[in-house]
Amino acid sequence: MAEDSMTKKVFDAEAAASLMKDLRGSYASGRTRSYEWRVAQLKNMMKIVDDHEQDILDAIRADLCKPDQEAYIAEISIMKSSCMRAIGELHRWMKPEKVKTSVTTFPSSAEIVSEPLGVILIIGAWNFPLLLSLDPAIGAIAAGNAVVLKPSELCPATSSLIAKLVGKYLDSSCVRVVEGSVTETSVLLEQKWDKIFFTGSGRVGRIVLAAAAKHLTPVTLELGGKCPVVVDSDINLPVAIKRIAGGKWTSNNGQACIAPDYCITTKDFAPKLIDALKHQLEAWYGKDPLESKDLARIVNSHHFDRLSKLLDDDKVLGKIIHGGQRDKANLKFAPTILLDVPEDSLIMGEEIFGPLLPIFTVDKLEDCFAMIISRGKPLAAYLFTNNKKLKEKFVKTVSAGGLVINDTVLHFAEKTLPFGGVGESGMGSYHGKFSYENFSHRKSVLYKGFAGDASARYPPYSDRKLKLLKALLSGSVIGVILVLLGWS
Repeated sequence: MAEDSMTKKVFDAEAAASLMKDLRGSYASGRTRSYEWRVAQLKNMMKIVDDHEQDILDAIRADLCKPDQEAYIAEISIMKSSCMRAIGELHRWMKPEKVKTSVTTFPSSAEIVSEPLGVILIIGAWNFPLLLSLDPAIGAIAAGNAVVLKPSELCPATSSLIAKLVGKYLDSSCVRVVEGSVTETSVLLEQKWDKIFFTGSGRVGRIVLAAAAKHLTPVTLELGGKCPVVVDSDINLPVAIKRIAGGKWTSNNGQACIAPDYCITTKDFAPKLIDALKHQLEAWYGKDPLESKDLARIVNSHHFDRLSKLLDDDKVLGKIIHGGQRDKANLKFAPTILLDVPEDSLIMGEEIFGPLLPIFTVDKLEDCFAMIISRGKPLAAYLFTNNKKLKEKFVKTVSAGGLVINDTVLHFAEKTLPFGGVGESGMGSYHGKFSYENFSHRKSVLYKGFAGDASARYPPYSDRKLKLLKALLSGSVIGVILVLLGWS
């Protein structure tokens, strides 16, 4: 056993090149392009979650102490929904799209044909370790690509399970999993891919983008940012509180890229909002949330220390109005509310990605726009109000990856909406057909016969030919007729 462990194959540059050679060969054979192959792989991905639901829940709980209900709703159910939609819609997605042509190319016909990009690298994230690895892969496989999955090493149990199940259920000549940490990821990034899909932090996203640039490889970056939630006073407060608290703390205890990062409300309404939040948190997690089995833990000691540093900043001392309890030995961190922290404090200088929620108060709610805009473009932004004009202004003014009115995070589950960032919160989008399009090239095809060739295209040039070409290129049928009749 010890000898086997010592001789375990290292994934180095040579191994990466060999992997790429194998996948390039499989892709070049045309194996991944057929409808039958794509659907077979998608159905087998469904089998992964159907046959191993409890194994998946156990692995995620081992990695994150995430409650089974959270893991099922946010990972398994969304992945199954993505698979079912892709299987049901794939034939239509693959069908060439007929488009009209103009008098400029008459007589002709045209269509847009979707073709796979080639060999794809998908780098998953740790906060939703199953979903953020396999959900992008659904789109990549549906589009007919060969795929390499790199699950997060911060969730070793889930990573190991993904490697085992993908190897068992999917076509290993076209879909592979590479486990490991920074070293393995760096080696993978040295290869020339046809697309890289990365979910994670902006810091690592910049590294991925720089590596891709060396090969002019297109990249989708699913990053994050400081997602605001703005709360008006004319709302159903009990419902709103559950949706705000749910989006923050039942989303992996705040460790989600679309979790509310900070809250803005008016000075007059803040006491009611805060009181309702406190009561809701106690109802869900009890008087000692560190003992609750319904609260996910922080992923590791590094992130625990990072969150502790944000909370121990001298500028926020005395601003904690609820929570703050911590248990480093078990990586448990209580839901914590802070009020009116300085905007230059550490907690407002980066995405929190944890259970801390600063609440800012303003004289009038319209003051929220300047604060939101000053912090760049977040991955998501939320507004709770019944005020029609405020809704319209929010949608028109706030630039974010996605907006939700009177709820939080639910847009992630809606497959008819593209999910992705803008600016520093990311580039590119996916989900549903948008996933298929993300991993496809929309190829333009123009069909011409040999009849109707216009001599005006060719030398020797003349004024009459120029007039005819101008009429053709402007799309004017009448102009063409007038030139041909010599009336122009």
